[in-house]
Amino acid sequence: MATFSVTLPSGEIWTPKFVSKLNQETCIGCARCVKVCANNVLALAGMTEDGDLVVVDPENDDDDDEYERKVMTIGHQANCIGCQACSKVCPKKCYTHAPAEV
Repeated sequence: MATFSVTLPSGEIWTPKFVSKLNQETCIGCARCVKVCANNVLALAGMTEDGDLVVVDPENDDDDDEYERKVMTIGHQANCIGCQACSKVCPKKCYTHAPAEV
């Protein structure tokens, strides 16, 4: 299948790569990626000792007893614009990006 590219004003060809996977095993839940994503693609979740995900309310820290650790999730993948900012700030390199196939 073909992918699409964009010609930038400089004449350079750029192929956007969209978030496709997130490795929750290596994610430390630092939330750096959420802070740089301007499109609400990512969401913070709590992971229980059984590996189940629990929604984390960032305004309420009382939920800490429900999960073992925090991890990122891809909450709204369709919002991704392919900038890869999340991957650039991730200290654990948890993200996989791929070009969109058309």
